[in-house]
Amino acid sequence: MLINMKNSTTIIRVRYGETDQMGVVYHGNYAQYLEEGRTEWLRKLGLSYRWMEENNVQLPVININIDYKHPAYYDDVLSITTSLKKIPTIRIEFDYEIHNEENTLIALGSTTLVFMNKVTKKLMKAPDYLLEKF
Repeated sequence: MLINMKNSTTIIRVRYGETDQMGVVYHGNYAQYLEEGRTEWLRKLGLSYRWMEENNVQLPVININIDYKHPAYYDDVLSITTSLKKIPTIRIEFDYEIHNEENTLIALGSTTLVFMNKVTKKLMKAPDYLLEKF
């Protein structure tokens, strides 16, 4: 089930330090871009990683996939669209699209995270306060 109403777009500008000697975004930085999209998605729901961790919920990434389509360059403005794939259970899954200012598709991505109790380090169900947002 795709939750179209739970999409979020985050705008970032590529910094010089994120590029290699050719001025192209280094592939490892895309994981951080996906994290930025996910963090802003949560904020738009009225939540934050910080608040969740203060309430004993952690979200470790257990899977990440990035399909590079076109290079991004220093000073490009990128839009990261983050989409929730389905209602969370023990896992929460996201899809991502990254485009540049010309709307060229730069990369597609997906991540899977799990809900983990910060104290016991055991998996847990998605918290009710998150599920109530849907």
